[in-house]
Amino acid sequence: MLKRILFVDDEPLVLKGLERSLRSLRKEWEMVFAVGAQEALEALTRADFDIVVTDMKMPGMDGAQLLEEVRKRSPKSLRMILSGQADRETVFRCVNPTHQYLSKPCDGEELKRRLSNAFALKDLLGNPDLKDVVSRLDSLPSLPALYLELTEELNNPEPSLEKVSRLVSADMAMTAKMLQLVNSAFFGLRQQVSDASQAVMLLGLDVVKALVLSTHIFTQFRCNLFSEADVTHMWEHSMVSARYAKVIAMQEHVDRRLMDDCFTAALLHDVGKVIMAFALRNKYRAVLQLVQHEGKGLYQAEMEVLGCSHPEVAAYLFGLWNLPSHIIEAVAWHHAPSESQGSAFSAVTAVHLASIYHEERNPYWMNDGTPVDYEFLSRTGCLEREKSWRTSLDGEGGATTQRGESPA
Repeated sequence: MLKRILFVDDEPLVLKGLERSLRSLRKEWEMVFAVGAQEALEALTRADFDIVVTDMKMPGMDGAQLLEEVRKRSPKSLRMILSGQADRETVFRCVNPTHQYLSKPCDGEELKRRLSNAFALKDLLGNPDLKDVVSRLDSLPSLPALYLELTEELNNPEPSLEKVSRLVSADMAMTAKMLQLVNSAFFGLRQQVSDASQAVMLLGLDVVKALVLSTHIFTQFRCNLFSEADVTHMWEHSMVSARYAKVIAMQEHVDRRLMDDCFTAALLHDVGKVIMAFALRNKYRAVLQLVQHEGKGLYQAEMEVLGCSHPEVAAYLFGLWNLPSHIIEAVAWHHAPSESQGSAFSAVTAVHLASIYHEERNPYWMNDGTPVDYEFLSRTGCLEREKSWRTSLDGEGGATTQRGESPA
C-alpha cells in the first residue's frame, strides 16, 4: 500500500514546486496538495494520511491551528510545519501540535530524507495502539519536584542560567523537549545539539521561561502504578546510568560531542517506561504483575504483554521529534545492541553497559535484567576494554536503592 502525504500551502506555486521536487517518488508515495487549510480539512474527511506537511502562515486558519485539528481528527498522522517564519511567537504556537519543523525553502533532497525517515519511524512499532498513544503526546511527564524547582527559578527577577541549565540537564523529560526545540529548523543550527546545557544557552532564559510557564510543555508525573520508591529508583537509575555512560566515554577519549551523546542517551534511555505507564495504565499494570509474580525482567515482560518495549517507544517518539540520530539509536538498542549497525564504540555501547552496571549494583524488582551482549562488544572491538570500564566505575557510587515491592 502506498504511503499517503498531505501537503498544505496557501500558495499554489509553492505546492507545484513541491510536486515537481517529489515527482520521482510518485510510485512509492501518494501525495495530495491542498490549497489552504479548508481544502486540507476536506481532504482529511475523504482519506487518512500518514504525514501532514503544512505551511505556517496562511489566511483564516494557520498551520498551527490546522495541525491541532489534524491531531484531533487523525491522531496517527505525523505532523510537520514547513515554514519560513522563525519568530518566537511562531515557535511557541507550533510546539504542541508539531512533531517536526522544516525551514522554507526546503532542499528537495532534505525533504525526501525527512519524509523517508518519518515513514521508517511509523513502521518501527508493531503495536498500533502504542503508535496512536505516542503520536498524541506533546511532551513527556516530568518529576514534580524538579518541575516546581525550575519554575521557581525562572520566576526570579534574575534567574541563573547556570542553575536552569543544571536543572534541565538533570531531568529526562525536560532534556528531551528542549533538544526537540533547539534542533528544529526554526533555529537553523549547522549541527545538531545533544547537550541540554548548550540548548538552554542557545535558546536563552526568556525562551525557556516561556516554554515552561506559557505552553506547559513539561507536565508533571502522575501515575498510580508506581510507588514513591519506584519513581525514585527509575529517576536514580537514569541519572546514575548517565554518569556511568559519560565515564565510559571518557575512558575511550572520545570527542566532546560523543561524550554528550552518551550522557544524554543514558539519561533518556528509560523514558519509554514513563510513556507506557502514563498512557497505558491497565496494559502496563499487566506488565508489572508479570514481573512481580513470575520474576521476569521488565523488558521481557513488556515484549510478552505489549509486543514491543520501552526502547522502541522512546526511539519512536524521539524520531518524531527529530532528536540527534546517535541518541535515538542508543535509546532504541540499549537492550539489544547487536541489532544495531554499529561497528565501533558508540553511544549504544555506553548506554547498554551503563544501564546494566547500575542494575548489577542496585537489585530492584523493576530492573530489566538484560545481560551484557558480549557478541556485540566483540564485533565492535570493545570486548577487551569492558573489564576496565567496569573497574573505572568502582568509585562512582550509585547504589542508593534496594529491592522494593510492586504496587501492581
